[in-house]
Amino acid sequence: MSPLRVVLTGATGFIGAAALRELGRRPDVSVRAVGRRPPRAGAAGGAEWVRADLARPESVAGVCEGADVLVHLAGVVDPDEALCEAVNVRGTAALMAEAVRAGTGRVVHLSTAAVYGPGPHRGAAVGELEPAPVSATSRTRLAGEAYALAAGAVVLRPGVVLGAGDRWVVPALAELVDRVPGRWDGGRGLHSAVDVGDLARLVAALAVLPGGGAAAGRVFHAAHPEPVPTGGLLAELAELGVLPRVRTDLAWEECLRLLRAVPGGVSERQFSLLAQDHWYRSDEVWSLAGCPPGPGPLARLAAAAPWYREAVHGAVARTPMSPAAPAGAGGPGPHRGHPSAAAART
Repeated sequence: MSPLRVVLTGATGFIGAAALRELGRRPDVSVRAVGRRPPRAGAAGGAEWVRADLARPESVAGVCEGADVLVHLAGVVDPDEALCEAVNVRGTAALMAEAVRAGTGRVVHLSTAAVYGPGPHRGAAVGELEPAPVSATSRTRLAGEAYALAAGAVVLRPGVVLGAGDRWVVPALAELVDRVPGRWDGGRGLHSAVDVGDLARLVAALAVLPGGGAAAGRVFHAAHPEPVPTGGLLAELAELGVLPRVRTDLAWEECLRLLRAVPGGVSERQFSLLAQDHWYRSDEVWSLAGCPPGPGPLARLAAAAPWYREAVHGAVARTPMSPAAPAGAGGPGPHRGHPSAAAART
């Protein structure tokens, strides 16, 4: 039998590179990776590379020719509304039209839980919250979803994505622990989080699911089913030597007072996204994909600890930090305005 032919966008990004590795482990899959520039030497594996730029929709003509599956993980993370509109909306629309024209039977599309806005949010299923995006990135990612759904896509909305390659979440936590040294609101905030390798396994499982199964044409939250408490995340990172240990519980108003007193790259709104409840029911998609969710992102942190120690050290030397990384950003793809690893919602 001939291998399943998968077109992958965003393959040089944080999530996309993990998905490329996961798909590359499957002998029954061949990958055509689409991007503005070729990957680093050795990063392509056995994938075919095709040059295209979602900011120039005409450049995607033909990229899905002969493909069985489109996995669209690319997107732009930037405060520039026009750029986000060009890539996340018009580029996605053109790519989905190309998939339909070419008869590509399966589509997996990465979006973001940022579409829900500031919150707090506590255990909502898809459909129980009205999207209320507050940034150029999240507004255009939501608009792009409509084109993907019209093409029959499985749409994934991850929250916090952790793992080696994460340039936003843990560096942001490092800054915040320095500015607000304590367990924020007692460390009680709960978050939808997922390890990047586990998310890549889910993406690959959906890509090879015949016809998309019962997941086709639907939106899913894509995090580990068990939410991660802020206090538990900070404690595990301290145990691994990534962050300093914090021992004092701070009331929320005191947290805000301390944050405002010390300038930094992470905004008050972004602080609330990392410190207060932002979790969404995420169990259904794992079951439909036939993909076990794994032990959870905290259990995976030890493998990423060397990366995080280096990233946090580097972040100290780069001020201010880049604060504009939304959940579910697929990495560089066609553009990337800030170092991002699909972290806090903008």
